[in-house]
Amino acid sequence: MPDPKRTIPVEKLLEQGCDAFENEFKTKPEVAACAPGRVNLIGEHLDYNDGFVLPMALPMVTIVVGRKNNSKTIRIITLESDSDKPSRTEFPIPSVKALEPTDDPPKWANYVKGTLKNFEGDIPGFDALIISDVPMGGGLSSSAALEVATYTFLEELTKQRTKSLVQKALSCQAAERNFVGMPCGIMDQFISVMGNEGAALLIDCRTNTAQSVPIRSKEHVFLITNSNVRHELGSSEFAARVKQCAEAAQVLNKKKLRDATLNDIEEANKKGLLQDEIYRRARHVVTEIERTKKAAKALEAGHLEDFGRLMYESHKSLREDYEVTCSELNELVQLASEVEGVLGSRMTGGGFGGCTVTLVAKDKVHNVVNHISDKYSRTPIFYVATPSAGARSLSIAS
Repeated sequence: MPDPKRTIPVEKLLEQGCDAFENEFKTKPEVAACAPGRVNLIGEHLDYNDGFVLPMALPMVTIVVGRKNNSKTIRIITLESDSDKPSRTEFPIPSVKALEPTDDPPKWANYVKGTLKNFEGDIPGFDALIISDVPMGGGLSSSAALEVATYTFLEELTKQRTKSLVQKALSCQAAERNFVGMPCGIMDQFISVMGNEGAALLIDCRTNTAQSVPIRSKEHVFLITNSNVRHELGSSEFAARVKQCAEAAQVLNKKKLRDATLNDIEEANKKGLLQDEIYRRARHVVTEIERTKKAAKALEAGHLEDFGRLMYESHKSLREDYEVTCSELNELVQLASEVEGVLGSRMTGGGFGGCTVTLVAKDKVHNVVNHISDKYSRTPIFYVATPSAGARSLSIAS
């Protein structure tokens, strides 16, 4: 039976990146930075509704290594095998030619260019290489890890550091919204910038403030299970949910669904003001906000059974009201729930594939892995997640 996939230590990944950089550019890198992926423990599809989310940073990171090249050109290579081709891109520095989004391949370059465009500082010519062990397309925020790692690398390269961490997260979010065209909320970039070892982060997506929520239990872990499916309708359905939530808020005469109560929604529904689909979308958002606030309190107090129950309730709401799960995610949650020692399980991320997150007793992890591997209709990949640090510079051994 498979074991959970081991996270590559940051030092090892950095060493691999430096060796590859030297191989490609025939010189040693001088600057390095990393940023983590994330798993959202609860609070799904709430960031663009001004709600609360409870993510934690993962031990898996994206690293950018590089150096100035004394030219007016930027050259970047990615070692990420799942990225589209070509794996190399080259373009003039922003002061020579303004950066604009393009439909030309490679698409991964737009995440980098968008970050460069939103960087608060002058950018010289440089060579860089990207290496990552954040899985792509699994809902663990590989895109935010790339944006935040790139931004942190630029801070180190130019010695122009953004004073506000919130502003740094917002700049990286703008890269994805305006350059890539994904109407994402603030959560992914926020947790990648501000993650804390040993804690999740309760983020208020209206005020852009965050509160550290310690994860105290040493006997339990969060097991991430990658379904290994990616349904293509993900991005179009995501945009549709954003639109449906805005429509519900407008009908309720609220700025965002954050401002609505369950009573508001029920009353509007009784009056026939909300189509059934819009009503269910709004009901998910309002109930998920309450679940997330309760979950943060339960986690901090060490009431893990309560936290697990809220995870199951969240998944049910995402399945029935928000309709962003799929048969594979539902199957994984069901299989996890059948194993003794599992306290809760739910889909995490945007949905339509990607991952589930399961709260399980540490000594029962292998039972869960074996049960799911044996019964699941596809081939899953498992990761044991520990709450890890956010973006940071890395020192390169001379």
